[in-house]
Amino acid sequence: MDDRDDVFTIGQLARRTGLSTRTIRFYADTGVVPPTGRSEAGHRVYDTGAVARLELVRTLRELGVGLPDIRRVLERETTVPELAELHAAALDTQIRTLRLRRSVLRAVARLGATTKELGTMHKLAKLSAEERQRLLEEFWDETFGGLDIDPSFAEKVRGVRPDLPDDPTPEQVAAWVELAELVSDPGYRARVRAMSEAHAAARTAGTPMGAPGLAEREAMAAVVERAGQALAAGIDPASAEARPIADEIAARVAADPAQAADPGFRRTTADQWAVGTDARVERYWQLVGTLNGWGRMPSTVPAHEWAIAALRASADA
Repeated sequence: MDDRDDVFTIGQLARRTGLSTRTIRFYADTGVVPPTGRSEAGHRVYDTGAVARLELVRTLRELGVGLPDIRRVLERETTVPELAELHAAALDTQIRTLRLRRSVLRAVARLGATTKELGTMHKLAKLSAEERQRLLEEFWDETFGGLDIDPSFAEKVRGVRPDLPDDPTPEQVAAWVELAELVSDPGYRARVRAMSEAHAAARTAGTPMGAPGLAEREAMAAVVERAGQALAAGIDPASAEARPIADEIAARVAADPAQAADPGFRRTTADQWAVGTDARVERYWQLVGTLNGWGRMPSTVPAHEWAIAALRASADA
């Protein structure tokens, strides 16, 4: 065999493939690339087929494929394309995990989280997408369950699926952690349940609290803007200075001037607005907006609270 030019010693094979002699011996001993035979001196020798096998092994190893899988390829139990597909999918999972870990660490660094907060953040962030959605589904099941909720409204609310992107920003990681803690909080669940019960009671009474139409949304936007201006100016909603603003607000949402002037209408309107006005509920949707890339959502709760207080005060004046 020593005189053949298509047979190589371990040293020659090492120079040809770029692998060390120690690595080649290891592959030979484990049966991944066995020697073709022995030289007259008793040394291992390899043919050109072994060269091809070693080059394939080296490439797969550099791609992170383990020896058991490589052996399956060499023994024709699977093909390279099949193996590549499996490992590509595994790498996708690893990449998502690493990206998420990076975002958690950046969020911790930016927010200055404590050791306890770090543990909570990591625990909640590493939940699978299915586990994250299950947490939200359980929240809506508890807050809507057994109530006569408008199906289109329920579908719309449940249809908004906030979740972490594959490569979340630190802000999105922090938003998901805060959202998960919020929907798990018994006090928050009780508040949303109370809002849902009011929604169901209104449907039973024939005054459904469905999604507002365009005219109603425009009217409420005007109310929020005017109340926000009064709030920014430091006007007390119970003061005489606030009375003409309360009149403007009532006129915006009333069917006619007589209704706008009615103290009962003002109290009823204030009570209805109060049911749906909650800083934590608004925070839920702000967090959803951060996760889903909707952009910053400014708070309107303080303006709503001012308008509610002004309507009540003007009704009692």
